Amino acid sequence: MFIAILDFSTAAADRPAALAQLDKERGQVQAMPGNIAFRVYAGREDDTQVTVVHEWQDEESFGGYLGSASFARSGEVLRPMMAGTPVSRRFRAELMETVR
Repeated sequence: MFIAILDFSTAAADRPAALAQLDKERGQVQAMPGNIAFRVYAGREDDTQVTVVHEWQDEESFGGYLGSASFARSGEVLRPMMAGTPVSRRFRAELMETVR
């Protein structure tokens, strides 16, 4: 499994538009080969933070997302809104179990 966590901030006035863009692309990202989850969170500490958590079957699947039209569209919309440099942490992970 491959997990990517993206953190970025915007001006408070821009965060609703940033979240809307990510919501708009969610279905397309979730339909991509190898996608397990795509979750978007608005930071609770202040009104500028956004976090995106991706889960993919493998790095190749994530690479397909990075090369996709969906990723390009979001970048065109989000990058001008970002206050500072976004931080993406990427992990190789092994699923131990799923508890329900």
